[in-house]
Amino acid sequence: MTVVVGVRFRDRGKIYYFDPVDIQVNIGDRVLVETVRGIEMGNIAMAAKDVPESKLVLPLKKVLRVATPEDEVIDAANKKKAQEAMEVAKTKIAEHGLEMRLVDAEYTFDGSRVILYFTADGRVDFRELVKDLASALRTRVELRQIGVRDQAKLTGGIGPCGRALCCASFLNDFLPVSIKMAKDQNLSLNPTKISGTCGRLLCCLRFECEHYEVAKTALPGMGAIVITTEGEGKVIGQNPMKGTVTVQLEDGKTQEFPAEEVEEKKA
Repeated sequence: MTVVVGVRFRDRGKIYYFDPVDIQVNIGDRVLVETVRGIEMGNIAMAAKDVPESKLVLPLKKVLRVATPEDEVIDAANKKKAQEAMEVAKTKIAEHGLEMRLVDAEYTFDGSRVILYFTADGRVDFRELVKDLASALRTRVELRQIGVRDQAKLTGGIGPCGRALCCASFLNDFLPVSIKMAKDQNLSLNPTKISGTCGRLLCCLRFECEHYEVAKTALPGMGAIVITTEGEGKVIGQNPMKGTVTVQLEDGKTQEFPAEEVEEKKA
């Protein structure tokens, strides 16, 4: 077992493991850590705990120190520089006539590198652009193409439900979402109804799917013959969230019943 702490570099971003060495840190502390990109500042998102070495990529990078007020000043300056880099990059992209949309920019803490995130419909040859940007910004430039779901996570927004986007508020990772999940939840398969602002299937279809599966086990299956307070009938609809089923009675009428008022007829 190895003692690690979890660090996030962005709000709701992925948690990375680091070796705390002998530094005492608490959740929420700002720390400087060593990464493959150089020195970066992040937030402690997971307190020290033992993790099996089989789940780690060794050797672990180290926590260098808890951030000081001076470090916070540098971080604020880097964020301002990142906004300026965005404006320069937009101008250069237009000059090179490249079909790419700039999403975000960030500097490493030591200012040795600026990372520019962009989206594009296909592959983009940005080699000349990188050279031009490196000359204009006087630092190493890394261009990173991201998907539309990552773009939504970075920029945030309001979903069709009226709440903040799941990806921008609490989801750490993107998991596969299938149309079958929408079918299992009895949702309209109209793309405009089950797609998020990113144009992909709603993330909530994934994390709500398990709850629907559990809730459905308490309901008679579709097509089952049941006995109700109004007589015998066939299940033609389910509402797992309400815990009810819609039954077509023998006289042709349909009625919704709570699951506890319905008994499945034995064969």
